Amino acid sequence: MSTATAALTTPGARPPAPARRGRGARRRIGSILAGAAAVVVFAASVFPVYWMVNTSFQPNGQVRGSELHFWPDNFTVENYVNVIFHSARAPFLPALGNSVMVTVITVVVSLVFAFFAALAVTRFRFRSRAAFIVTILIIQMIPAEAMIISIFRLMDGWHLLNTVLGLSAVYIATVLPFTIWTLRGFVNGVPVELEEAAMIDGLSRSQAFWRITFPLLAPGLVATGIFGFIQAWNEFLYALVLNPRPDAMTLPVWLRTFLDPNGGINWAELMAGSTLVAIPVVIFFLIVQTRMTSGLVAGAVKG
Repeated sequence: MSTATAALTTPGARPPAPARRGRGARRRIGSILAGAAAVVVFAASVFPVYWMVNTSFQPNGQVRGSELHFWPDNFTVENYVNVIFHSARAPFLPALGNSVMVTVITVVVSLVFAFFAALAVTRFRFRSRAAFIVTILIIQMIPAEAMIISIFRLMDGWHLLNTVLGLSAVYIATVLPFTIWTLRGFVNGVPVELEEAAMIDGLSRSQAFWRITFPLLAPGLVATGIFGFIQAWNEFLYALVLNPRPDAMTLPVWLRTFLDPNGGINWAELMAGSTLVAIPVVIFFLIVQTRMTSGLVAGAVKG
């Protein structure tokens, strides 16, 4: 028996050097291919955003020309000035205020109700528990277009058309089922034995929950809050039907005012308006990313 054969047949023996080098080469090639794929995906995701911002700083005549400009050669901020202060178009600041108020109300209220509903479904056993969970799943399957007429008549009967309160109520009802379902998974992932151990150490049930369980649920609250924020900030159909008045419209509906039926769209100003709409989203995610990371670390330590 040769030395190489003996090395391969010996239990616990390391493979020969050529085999290790071949395995390492394959691993490096796999890493390079994975990195190249990540770069392609990143570029494909970032380029539309870059092109939007780039177009917003160019004159409209240059944007409508046949030549591509990958950099704003004739840099201008006139598009942003016209978008914010032009009197012939729906005002930007009221639309921004409406979007912020609707989004904040939707996220806060939906998180509060979904949090307690998820606790009830996960921690307690009651007769209609299974029916409640199935109902949540069924509600998520109903498309928004199928309920728009009923919701419009309901809001009209309650005199809540063109109001922040009415649109927020519709958004909360839309976001709540998925939020409950998502938080249910996070709550179910925290062992109830942690609370029982804290109660043995002398804490009450509420103290054990707020000191032990709640910090572990912080990442789940942030994740579901992100979903509610995206849903409320970007929603267009309900806002178009329920809040069409210029002083009551939200930012997605406000962007629609840039579309000219005659085809004369000012693309530079439209991209400037789209950039303004995206800025609060970027700020929100920068803040939430830090909070989400700190919540994960705090939960790991306290668990």
